[in-house]
Amino acid sequence: MSLAELQELERTSVIHSYARLPVELVRGEGARLWDVDGNEYLDFLCGISVTSLGHCHPRIVAAVREQVGRLMHTSNLFYTEPAMRLAERLSQSSLGGKVFFCNSGAEANEAAIKLARKARAGGDVVVVHGAFHGRTYGALSATPQEAKQAPFAPLVPGFRPVAPEAAALRASVDVHTAAVMLEPIQGESGVHVLSAELLRAAREACDEHGAALIFDEIQCGMGRTGSLWAYEQLGVEPDAMTVAKALGGGMPIGALVTGPRLADVLVPGDHGSTFAGGPVVASAALAALELTDDEELLLRVRELGELLKEGLARLPHVTGVRGRGLMLACELDVNAPAVVSRALLEHRLILNATGPNTLRLLPPLTIGAADVGEALTRLAGALEL
Repeated sequence: MSLAELQELERTSVIHSYARLPVELVRGEGARLWDVDGNEYLDFLCGISVTSLGHCHPRIVAAVREQVGRLMHTSNLFYTEPAMRLAERLSQSSLGGKVFFCNSGAEANEAAIKLARKARAGGDVVVVHGAFHGRTYGALSATPQEAKQAPFAPLVPGFRPVAPEAAALRASVDVHTAAVMLEPIQGESGVHVLSAELLRAAREACDEHGAALIFDEIQCGMGRTGSLWAYEQLGVEPDAMTVAKALGGGMPIGALVTGPRLADVLVPGDHGSTFAGGPVVASAALAALELTDDEELLLRVRELGELLKEGLARLPHVTGVRGRGLMLACELDVNAPAVVSRALLEHRLILNATGPNTLRLLPPLTIGAADVGEALTRLAGALEL
């Protein structure tokens, strides 16, 4: 089927909720993708931080194939070993509490909001401007961006947005606060690293008033910043965190992970999901977690992140670079969406724009220095106006 035929099917049969780029991708391996015509692309977006171990990693593919041939679904009315083992591994690698599985990052944030609201009934949730926590109603209500929220008002009440500043956040937390919910690094707004001062203020305010501190690590977790979890580099540990995207190695899974204090707040009947933690996705996530929780790989993420950051700063039209590890953004003095289009169609480099002048780069954690150099060369070509 031609691209034109696919576009016509989309026009007549698909709700127009995505602005798709005019490429049909059919195969992936490592940091490379191929389109239907055989053109090869260098992927520095990873399906928005999903295929962080590269496309079709052999160990993840093997885990999925083996499990698919044995058992695909049972529901959460029964036990399966992959889900129980994954929960144990997630807890032991992070906060030491318990895990609720779901299917996506937005669902993980919905679970976190319910957890906090049950722990302190009727309490408000404090969030900061620039955050993005998802598009379902609770997660959207926690996303203080007018353009995203306005068409769907009225939203879920009880969310208090504040400026991403320590003093403003500290002043907003009181005995009526159920939780403070933060992305340690804001992804969708353009890779903005929240200050250490802000994160410490959030921890201190939550401790003082008995609120829960929740970190949304859906994009910045799973090795993306050079440690398994972003909070490990921050000196601040949350009471709960949400993870998804790279957790499944390309398969759809999300999770709410608690520390000990909140581990037993939710009880049977409080929350659920038909497909969550199924044996196939749990097997994929176990393989992905085992591969990512490797100090040699995480050290390489930190080193290559610095190499990429330095290279980006030298490119024409780049006015600033920010981020941590292999979660980076650069500001341009030209139109970023136009650069993304040129990079894709003329130079076979995949990245995206999070604003009119902001490029976001989320390459595979498994790339090498040669991939970084090639991406910089291709991006330089796209920036030649």
